[in-house]
Amino acid sequence: MQTAVERAFQLIVTGNAELVNILLVTARMSLCSSVIALIIGVPLGLLLGSARFKGRGVLLVINRTLMGMPPVVCGLLFYMLFSGVGPFGRFKLLFTVQLMVLAQVVLITPLVIGNMETYVSDISQTVRENARGLGLGRFKRFLLLANESVYQIFSAYLLAFARAIAEVGAVSMVGGAIAWKTNVMTTAIMQYTNRGDFSLGIALGIILLSVSLIVNVVISLLQRRLSR
Repeated sequence: MQTAVERAFQLIVTGNAELVNILLVTARMSLCSSVIALIIGVPLGLLLGSARFKGRGVLLVINRTLMGMPPVVCGLLFYMLFSGVGPFGRFKLLFTVQLMVLAQVVLITPLVIGNMETYVSDISQTVRENARGLGLGRFKRFLLLANESVYQIFSAYLLAFARAIAEVGAVSMVGGAIAWKTNVMTTAIMQYTNRGDFSLGIALGIILLSVSLIVNVVISLLQRRLSR
């Protein structure tokens, strides 16, 4: 085991080609999916948190249900939709990074929406009163609310990114964990460990834990800033 750990650090320091490829695929998938989830989730979260309209309660229940969706269920759904016999099979997206991104967006967008909705619900009344006092219209009131939530938006993005980079169930089903193409850190750790290649698995585990630590430290700092 000591030899495997030493070899793992050697792979990281020397920039092993396969390791670098896995990291690049992971970064591409996680960054794309988390940014798309943020673009979709933030406006919806602001709306659900600040507006009161018929059917809002139903939408909240649906979103909270989607927040708890098992990744393998999401992966199964996309696999059926985009397989050769599925309705979208003609697009030939199965076992591609693009479909991995789509599956991730479905998984993490509800997290962004829920995160923003919870925060905005607490500040919406104050912002609404300030906007009314300033004579702001609906659109400018929405922008004011977004400005007041800027640190929470960063926090929501980091949460989405952390979920995307650590997820394994959906991406392994729709991506296939194909070497040099769709293999990401989580699927590669599982794959190489099963093959007995502990060095690469440990190297990827070290990097994944390091990224998770950095993300969680930044989220903690942002939450401390928000609590002031």
